[in-house]
Amino acid sequence: LVEELVGDLLGVLQEFLANSLFPLLQPAVGVGSTFEGWSPNEDQAVYRLLVPLRPPHGHAFHLELGTSREILAKGSRVRVELECTCTWEQLVENTPCFLHYPEEELRRKPSLLSTLCSGSYLDVQKTARWLQNLVRSAWLLVPQSRHYNMKVLPSSRSCKLQLTNIAGVTLCVELLFGVQQGSSDIFLSSQAREAIFTPSTMWPESYAVAEAKFFRHMALHDTCHLKCLQVCTRILMGTGFSNYIMKTVVMHLLNTIPPSRWSREEFLLWLQHIMEYLHGCLEEKRLNHFFFGNENVPKEIVLPPTFELAEPLNLFQHLLHDKHAHAKALLEFDELQDR
Repeated sequence: LVEELVGDLLGVLQEFLANSLFPLLQPAVGVGSTFEGWSPNEDQAVYRLLVPLRPPHGHAFHLELGTSREILAKGSRVRVELECTCTWEQLVENTPCFLHYPEEELRRKPSLLSTLCSGSYLDVQKTARWLQNLVRSAWLLVPQSRHYNMKVLPSSRSCKLQLTNIAGVTLCVELLFGVQQGSSDIFLSSQAREAIFTPSTMWPESYAVAEAKFFRHMALHDTCHLKCLQVCTRILMGTGFSNYIMKTVVMHLLNTIPPSRWSREEFLLWLQHIMEYLHGCLEEKRLNHFFFGNENVPKEIVLPPTFELAEPLNLFQHLLHDKHAHAKALLEFDELQDR
């Protein structure tokens, strides 16, 4: 239902944007826990979808990436450059090239650099406001508008929609947007990292599409892994362990032990295995990011070449240098046993 609705909405927006110099909206991809099947808060489920952006005619996106640790800490940037379109323009009358006839072309139609950028860099907040305004303008042309009342909720880095039907049932949809790294499943995304201030021209690297593909691949098997992940994330609520830490633990286990062995009859046993794995990682002060330097990532997931060559990235790196944080994490884990 949600994917069909968003697909129809994007179809209307694409018509709005035909022949414009704004980013081209590509088909959305469902990401996050709700689409992966393990939402920790079923009563407050948010349907998140990532909308890939492509540069409009006469523009190019260049991704300025840092090292893996820099990317996790502060994100990357999307530099926008004008491209020569003289050859193409010869086929179309009265359409000068931006690069070689900038003043004439800018009088006709402002470039992306002057609308959604800060300096030469694509601005997340400007892009979010642009998308929100587009959605408001287009909603009544979407077939589902006859059945749902739509409200755009405040958000500086995404487009959050509250959809309410005639029975009063509400759906929460969040449209993130991002720029694809080559032809891989890795994007620079508008979604900010938790508890980290993210400047408007910084685009954190997102593994959400790759993770969604991983869980879809594993869903081919009738196992208990999603129920285990859901229960474990609920157990960890209110602690210093994030949902992403638990998700990473389960992904490593699923990739090591064949899904066929995760039988529903052994649900409690698998809960114990997951918690034991997490405890071992805490003892060693090491939990590797699933995609960096992991030679065993399923072949269905397309990663940039640099990921395969990268050193493993320790998500518990901070515990190596902070004895107090390590002791606190172990204490929190011990207290979980009483829940």
